[in-house]
Amino acid sequence: MKPAVTLLSSLASHSSRFCSLLGIFVFAFILSFVSNAQDSGNRYYKYPCRGKVLPEELLSQADLIQSQKELATLLLWREKYDSINLKKKDSILPLGSDITCSDRLGLTAGWGGGYGPGTIGVSFNNFSIKNITSKWEKLDTSSGKKLSLTPKQIKSRTRLITVANVVGYGGIMTALAAAWYDDYTKTKLHSFNDSREWQQMDKVGHFYGTWIESRANNEAWKWAGMERKKRIWISGLTSFVFQTTIEYLDGKSAEWGWSWADFGANVLGSGTFIAQELAWDEQRIKLKWSFHKKNYSDPSLNQRSDILFGQSSPERFLKDYNGQTYWASMNLKSFFPKSKLPAWLCVAVGYGAEGMFGGEENIAKDANGNITFDRRDIKRYRQWYLAPDIDLSKIKTKSKALNVFLTILSAFKFPTPSLELSNGKCKVNAIHF
Repeated sequence: MKPAVTLLSSLASHSSRFCSLLGIFVFAFILSFVSNAQDSGNRYYKYPCRGKVLPEELLSQADLIQSQKELATLLLWREKYDSINLKKKDSILPLGSDITCSDRLGLTAGWGGGYGPGTIGVSFNNFSIKNITSKWEKLDTSSGKKLSLTPKQIKSRTRLITVANVVGYGGIMTALAAAWYDDYTKTKLHSFNDSREWQQMDKVGHFYGTWIESRANNEAWKWAGMERKKRIWISGLTSFVFQTTIEYLDGKSAEWGWSWADFGANVLGSGTFIAQELAWDEQRIKLKWSFHKKNYSDPSLNQRSDILFGQSSPERFLKDYNGQTYWASMNLKSFFPKSKLPAWLCVAVGYGAEGMFGGEENIAKDANGNITFDRRDIKRYRQWYLAPDIDLSKIKTKSKALNVFLTILSAFKFPTPSLELSNGKCKVNAIHF
């Protein structure tokens, strides 16, 4: 086998490991692609970060007066609404001066009076409007801040993301089938119960993999200009379908089978993403992954680990459940927006397990049923963690590449001290990876 195919087949030996790796890969690729794609056709000006945005053609007071009233009714302006200057009937509406606005703002105006219907619209994404008299600069389109896309842009980007999904997922599934499943006997679709294996760490891997793929797809469709609810559902459901396709291939192989536990974890991962986006329009609770390599003083345990999880560090990173921890990292500022807490500060709850040298028990047998490894004396146990965390995606710099890199790193738990509860005891870990 070629090295790439060998690695793929090794990962596919347990679908949850493949799901987690694939989710991170898709997340990183989509963020990099979207970041480097060039905007075109959006002509507007900017003030640095959360600054001012104004269309190149100024809108008259008469066109936007009704929108101003509607925005006040909907409480979209935070404060100082009364300070908007409306002195002259035909003056230009001074959007700003002493106004602050909420993170997302849409303005829509209409007029009639015998002159026929018409509309004027402006949409702002994560901008405030202040000090309009300051010097204006041409917006750097690479900054990621943009007004609404044109229909032509939306169509072309939607087509591009659709093709990328079909070709990318189709290619991965074809390669996976050829590299792994073709080597085993095909059967009718059947199921098996693996819900007790690996202290359910593999199920958490499915949960995490589906969630992070949904997050990546959502970023892609957002870039394409897809309507909010539509992209949320498409992102969550396509990731679920993709992960379930892997489960279907398992179910057609004599070596494994369809796992209802894996299927449920896929549903939970997709559902968690969809629910947060619909409720909050963001992922206030991000799922993360961390790893620390395990080394044992007992040579037999190291030998068993080499057989089960591989000898190289990358293989251990992906396959050794004893060294993995999955986290739910809650962004405090998102839950307490009026607080003075930094936007990057999080509190994370983690789950891990140790003492596992087999799926359900620490025993191995050869093809003839003879026991070749028996360490049932080693206790298998769960670990629960509480730790501070940093959401690196909330740290913004002037470098587009660095921002993308930090967002990719946000898929992993930031190393910090942690409080561990396991075996009925509490202990403090000075640093937790």
